[in-house]
Amino acid sequence: MEWITDIWNWTGENETLLAWVGSLSLLTLIVSAIVVPIIIRRMPHDYFLEDSASAEAIREGHPVLRVLFLILKNFFGGILLLGGILMLLTPGQGVLTILIGLLLMNFPGKRRFEIWLIRLGPLNRAVNWIREKAGKRPLELPVPTEPSTS
Repeated sequence: MEWITDIWNWTGENETLLAWVGSLSLLTLIVSAIVVPIIIRRMPHDYFLEDSASAEAIREGHPVLRVLFLILKNFFGGILLLGGILMLLTPGQGVLTILIGLLLMNFPGKRRFEIWLIRLGPLNRAVNWIREKAGKRPLELPVPTEPSTS
């Protein structure tokens, strides 16, 4: 039971840190509640298809701007990922922050992860409900491929 006293003492010694983490958590919740629906409404219906017009427009952008955007996006995603991990141990929206951080970052298999995530029933219904309320077409997803048995 001594560990409870240790935690209580640590909490008292780190009130400022906990206030910052709590504030970051609240800010993440508020920003995500505002920004996520906006992004969902503005997302092209063919975003998850390989031959989407939006993917082609990004590929044709100025190389220096693309690299700068990629660096900033991954940096911000990394900060959110680390903050989300910290929020798992403290009060906050840890899982949501980790997810947002991962979706901002570039890593091998990210596209498969995004498609797997958007195929989840409740998430897919929620996203398409938001799009329907905005008068937008539902998202088109690639046809799942069967694993080869040869």
